[in-house]
Amino acid sequence: MPYFEYNQTVKDVEYYEILENLIDRWEYEIVEFKEAKSSYDTDKIGRYFSAISNEANLHQQQYGWLVFGVGEEQGTKTKKIVGTAYKQGDNSLLERFKYEISRDTTNGMTFYDIIEIFPVVNGKEYRVLMFKIPAAATGIPTDWKTNYYERAGESLVPLKQYKIDAIRSQERRDWSKQVLEQAGIEHLDKGAIALAREKYKEKMDQEHISEEVDTMSDEQFLTKLKLMINGKITHAGMLLLGNSDYDYIFQSAPSIMWRLYGADNMDRDYAIFKIPFINVVDKVFEKVRNLTYRYMPNQMTLFPMETEQYDSWLMRELLNNCIAHTNYQLGGRIYVDEFEDKLKFSNPGDFIPQKIENVLEVSYQPPFYRNKLLADTMMSFHMIETASFGIRRAYNIQKAKYFPMPDYDVTSGTHVEVTIYGKTLNDSYMHILYDHPNLDIQTVFLLDRIQKGLPIEREDVDKLRSQKLVEGRLSSLYLSASAAQSIDESAAYIKNKGFDDKYYKDLIVEYLKQYGKAKKKDIRELLWDKLPDALSDAQKEHKVSNLLAALKKASIINTDSSNQQRSYWVLK
Repeated sequence: MPYFEYNQTVKDVEYYEILENLIDRWEYEIVEFKEAKSSYDTDKIGRYFSAISNEANLHQQQYGWLVFGVGEEQGTKTKKIVGTAYKQGDNSLLERFKYEISRDTTNGMTFYDIIEIFPVVNGKEYRVLMFKIPAAATGIPTDWKTNYYERAGESLVPLKQYKIDAIRSQERRDWSKQVLEQAGIEHLDKGAIALAREKYKEKMDQEHISEEVDTMSDEQFLTKLKLMINGKITHAGMLLLGNSDYDYIFQSAPSIMWRLYGADNMDRDYAIFKIPFINVVDKVFEKVRNLTYRYMPNQMTLFPMETEQYDSWLMRELLNNCIAHTNYQLGGRIYVDEFEDKLKFSNPGDFIPQKIENVLEVSYQPPFYRNKLLADTMMSFHMIETASFGIRRAYNIQKAKYFPMPDYDVTSGTHVEVTIYGKTLNDSYMHILYDHPNLDIQTVFLLDRIQKGLPIEREDVDKLRSQKLVEGRLSSLYLSASAAQSIDESAAYIKNKGFDDKYYKDLIVEYLKQYGKAKKKDIRELLWDKLPDALSDAQKEHKVSNLLAALKKASIINTDSSNQQRSYWVLK
């Protein structure tokens, strides 16, 4: 007997099916139903998060569920749909709640997702929330406010010590170090091995190591790097150096797909790249259009900055990070999606640090590496930075260009998406970064969230307010105009004192380079508003004449005719 009805064509139809199965065959330990008709205590939700996460790990499940809007028939254990108004309204309420939970859990863990569905019972539609809770990471129990919890029937109790020990004693196997029984050196790409030798010598940068590598056979070299064990090729060795003709040796052949999208977000082109991955990055980025972008980073110049949309080191680091940290056991492929103003990188697997704020801390060290041998080898081949330094450097590259910070979407729990922008989004953000070059990366990260309309915590808002960087209410923050006050003050000072003569001469020369020639009235219009307010109109007129005369005397400019009424100023 069905518990409810639903439209079979709705977008999230699989969650209606999951809810039916959970109601029909639910387990106390990894599923909990609550009515939560209007509200529910956040601290109790956090304890359920810890308990269900730990129980899912111990039951060898990938996740568990907390479901709001489902109660019990009075006096029975029969489940029934009752609906919930918890966090109803703006979708940002649920996103903010995910962020709120992450503040007090192990490594900032949060829900894989919070799914809002609307089952129908007796012709009436009800709202149900399904909180998808990830299992505790291998070897790491999930806590809530530094305490571990478990389920005891329908109750929440502290996690017993033997269960803590059971989780902590779990062995994390390195997929990349496991050998492929069918793979030998004959299945590798000779050119890739030669490139690996050169990259390794370049990275080590020591003469005696280079000499040693040159005397080694391919087998000896690969064994030294643990890419070959007892004559068998490891997953890491095949991934980086394998011949694409033999990628069927993998249980699921790794690949990278580049896709190009137009302004209408319709796909226009694509290409698929196979192993070896040691040189795949160059092939992928030959496809990417890295155009020149011009923008005005401050309010005091006529001439824009020019930069490539995407830093080449940044693109390489992000794609190589996808290669190093993909969960290849999930299958799937790595994607590089190119849009008009951004690139999006995505790879299968969860984000081990759980949230990007952890990585931005200078002292952060990852609890483990998913593919340790692969990551170590890629470091040895100069493909990625050590530890998490590469991500911090990526943020600093965007900061130096006054561009938005990279966006990490890690909410799904099954894949990681990173978006980098090839243009500016908000002039106030750009001007603040230009005027405050010493802002730490954590502060810039918060400013970036505000320019994108993303939620931040009250204490972070207070920090930004203390620096006069934001204004407005907590629910409608905006970047402060007063943050650029030093720019305004500098402008006011210069309007009274003026620039030095070199500045005005450079403006004249650049104008003539761009337009070829100019009448004196054109030069007057170019300079007039930039001359000191303290000068009278007559004094400004005299100043323009003196600047032109000085450039002519220096043989930089001249007139194209002796007739002053018809002549133009031109570069000499």
